[in-house]
Amino acid sequence: MATQALPTNPSELRALCRVGALDSPTAGLAPGYVQANLVVLPEDMAFDFLLFCQRNPKPCPLLEVLEAGKTEPSLAPGSDIRSDLPRYRIYREGEWTEEVTNIRDHWQDNLVTFLLGCSFTFEQALLESGISLRHVSEGSNVSMYVTNIPTNAAGAFSGPMVVSMRPIHMDQVVRAVQVTSRFPGAHGAPIHLGDPAAIGIKNLGKPDFGDPVEIRNDEVPVFWACGVTPQAVAQTCRPPFMVTHSPGHMFITDARDADLAVI
Repeated sequence: MATQALPTNPSELRALCRVGALDSPTAGLAPGYVQANLVVLPEDMAFDFLLFCQRNPKPCPLLEVLEAGKTEPSLAPGSDIRSDLPRYRIYREGEWTEEVTNIRDHWQDNLVTFLLGCSFTFEQALLESGISLRHVSEGSNVSMYVTNIPTNAAGAFSGPMVVSMRPIHMDQVVRAVQVTSRFPGAHGAPIHLGDPAAIGIKNLGKPDFGDPVEIRNDEVPVFWACGVTPQAVAQTCRPPFMVTHSPGHMFITDARDADLAVI
């Protein structure tokens, strides 16, 4: 389905996901509505992951935690976390084994769902401030990279931070920092500007997740903490079972971006 034909209402977009009619990245969809990263874990690992999120609020800002077996987030009444994302990834022993459009066949009553803030939330504010975003204009997925920045360990969970990168015109970098600082529940201000090698990224043209984008001579690569971090952590810590969103394929909630903004 072409992007221009898609509805802008979150519930209508989730309905398309539910029947497998939308399985593309969600950047730019439902402008003004909060998007969320997904992590689903067995109940016996949930406390460790909750603690991990509390110790790492930049990459893992908690929006909602569902009780074991529950599938309807309060952020999106009437939704079903098992089917209402475009794509999911299944990790077993830290290995990504499947990518699917719903997780009904994988669901168990002992599974706990975590929804984490996503940088797609602040992108609308950037656009409204006159800051263009190349992956949005090109209809591609945002570039994401595993860094050499360690997260703060908690129980079974530890590993490197993942960042998303957006090329920003050098005259607009300060404004981009100001705008995104207002959204701590969606990763907040950038964690790094400029030289990617300083955070362990060897080649911006080869992202670990998402698609590469051009960086022009008058632009600066700007890096934000990213909610794909739990997937890199899974590869390090190798939990027996974990479900996540496919990078860039987010859960679109009924909450408004303004709900996460601070003055």
